[in-house]
Amino acid sequence: MDRQAVHQEMERARATFHDLHEQATPTELRQRTNGTRWTNQQLLFHMLLGYLIMRALMDLVRLFARLPPAVGRAWATVLDVGTRPFDVVNYLGSCAGGLALGRRGQTFLFDHVVAALHRRLDAESNAELARGMHYPSRWDPFFHDYMTLADLYRFPTRHFDFHREQLTLAPRAPR
Repeated sequence: MDRQAVHQEMERARATFHDLHEQATPTELRQRTNGTRWTNQQLLFHMLLGYLIMRALMDLVRLFARLPPAVGRAWATVLDVGTRPFDVVNYLGSCAGGLALGRRGQTFLFDHVVAALHRRLDAESNAELARGMHYPSRWDPFFHDYMTLADLYRFPTRHFDFHREQLTLAPRAPR
């Protein structure tokens, strides 16, 4: 795994997140996005959420990587069956988060979580990064049947970049 590349990708996403919030008008933040039912503000929170869930995802890898593979496959299957309720919670949670956290709250949280991910990535051994588990591949297009911890570190920025294209904010030059 190229740790430096992952660090750079997270920093690019962090800077982009700040730019999007700083440049968007209140009217633009309330506008609908392209291809989702969220507003731009709610989708920005959902993009942040991809980073916020990392601690839980990493803890799951650490647990399930130590169990027999059949246990992880069964867990992923159960979660895939629950895709519809997950989608509802995911949607409503991003609606609520987008309303509850303003620009400052979201950018502060983004900075905090990315800094924590940088520290954790630097502390990971190669053996830890190679640990993996089965994931509910129907929950997100960037979840695959089997993912290592190294794969997980790439997930939130891929998720971020995908949703960045759905925002309907007016393009402006980066700061």
